[in-house]
Amino acid sequence: MSGQGRQRNGRNEQKQSAGSTQYEALSIQWFPGHMTKARRMIAENMKLVDAVCELLDARIPAASRNPEIDTLCGSKPRLVVLNRSDLADPEITARWREYFRQQGLPVLETDAKSGKGVARFPQAVRTVLRERLAALEAKGQGTRPLRVMILGIPNVGKSTLINRLAGRKAAVAGDRPGVTRGRQWIRIDSGLELLDTPGILWPKFDSQEVGEALALTRAIRPDILDRETLAANFLLRLRTLKPEAVEMRYHVTPDAEKNGYALLEDVGRSRGFLISGGEVDLERTANVLLSEYHEGKLGRISLEAPPEDA
Repeated sequence: MSGQGRQRNGRNEQKQSAGSTQYEALSIQWFPGHMTKARRMIAENMKLVDAVCELLDARIPAASRNPEIDTLCGSKPRLVVLNRSDLADPEITARWREYFRQQGLPVLETDAKSGKGVARFPQAVRTVLRERLAALEAKGQGTRPLRVMILGIPNVGKSTLINRLAGRKAAVAGDRPGVTRGRQWIRIDSGLELLDTPGILWPKFDSQEVGEALALTRAIRPDILDRETLAANFLLRLRTLKPEAVEMRYHVTPDAEKNGYALLEDVGRSRGFLISGGEVDLERTANVLLSEYHEGKLGRISLEAPPEDA
């Protein structure tokens, strides 16, 4: 057992005896220098495109929506794509879809990894740009390709979506933030070109909940976090959002009187993650819990509902 694990178990015993059920503070250092460079590149290239595709994580549409994108995009027509919809609660996603439409933003749901919904993307873009298309045709420029910038936070699936649309490995994709580099134009068909961009975060989170949501969906590198605290707080969320997911996956009923570390201990004990002395290996338990959520093994769980549902 690591020194950190021994320290965590000791701290957990103290917290459990105190009966606290509050979320633990989680320090997140997340704004590396390349984010500033990426933001500058996006701003410089905005004048080259006809529209913007704003790619969001369907599980956290608010937390994954960079508030600076409104400033960056200006008056450019926009399409909102709710990606990873296969991992989100379909009823909550439907409410998000209506929420964005009420703001005048067309919405497309996709799962870029499997390809679900991706085939509707080209037509959705042309619908967004129908006025632009009419203007180009009136000028005799109807054959000029439409150019669309793909924007989103790290690891939201931008490159995977582009590769699906292109039918080849046209953009660099990876299951970690910060993979995309430089400017990449990808032709989708004779009338549509996409600009892949690096994922960018923003200089300030509104709350710890936003930071945790980004960490749970791996928009933030996991190696910069206290994963045991993140997992403990996640279990508190699940107790409110979907307790049956914990019961079905780990055969543990989330006790309303226990704190997050105590719940994490219950999960670890149920899985048999024990070390010398019969203590629970919280580090291993946290890693398994977070990985299984990311892989969809806990079911389709949305971490956010639209503002009117709050």
